Amino acid sequence: MNEPKEGTDTFISHLVEMRDRLLRAVLGVVVLFVCLFPWAKELYALLAEPMLAALPAGGQMIATEVTTPFFVPMKVTLMTAFLLALPWVFYQAWAFIAPGLYQHEKRIGVPLVVTSVILFLVGMAFAYFFVFPIVFGFIVSVTPAGVAVMTDIGKYLDFVMTLFLAFGVTFEVPVAVVLLVKMGMVSVAKLREIRPYVIVGAFVIGAIFTPPDVISQFMLATPLWILYEIGILVAAAITKPRPETGSDYAPMSESEMDAELDRIESDSKDRR
Repeated sequence: MNEPKEGTDTFISHLVEMRDRLLRAVLGVVVLFVCLFPWAKELYALLAEPMLAALPAGGQMIATEVTTPFFVPMKVTLMTAFLLALPWVFYQAWAFIAPGLYQHEKRIGVPLVVTSVILFLVGMAFAYFFVFPIVFGFIVSVTPAGVAVMTDIGKYLDFVMTLFLAFGVTFEVPVAVVLLVKMGMVSVAKLREIRPYVIVGAFVIGAIFTPPDVISQFMLATPLWILYEIGILVAAAITKPRPETGSDYAPMSESEMDAELDRIESDSKDRR
């Protein structure tokens, strides 16, 4: 008779814990935002440096809306605060889901989360230090005579955020490849087989998310392809090879099945 009530109480307790974890994560971002607020203009100037460096002598950026000079630096500051707070945000997410995971899931979860954060930040850094100077230099170099390049700061922020997201997600490819293999959704052999389609897709993605020049397209497509190959190598290194059969996976023997059942039973005892 008490089972439904106990189940309801457990569900509510999970909702309460999720709310608390979410509030802590948001609070961490807000605290960092407040601390960075006095340097909002300097943070935007740092973000705009690649564009300003590419402009001709005397070139400048403009604000075409009344509130843009205030809100754009605030958005940049909020983005910076979120990036700095990522370890804290992911810790709160991990603390919420970890009690429901098996021990072997916990062992692979932490490295994947840490690697994902690092790769995303590396992708953003690659865009800022290598892609932006080339892209903005190309744009300025093809500007017709008599046209002054004066980019609106709001549109500039939208543009660089798109590239940050594109390159950050691109650098997550190794993690995605490893996850697909570990979850049994695809084999390493299949990933190697579809390599030509991945290369074509990389250049299509590069054409969609970068300006209409070949250089920036290559600068997104080439890392995507290389990271895909790295993901295959890592997945092959951490995955035990299975005997070849007519399908991607061979059936377990009776001894292997018994060992797997023992492992599952042992892992279930580790769950909270």
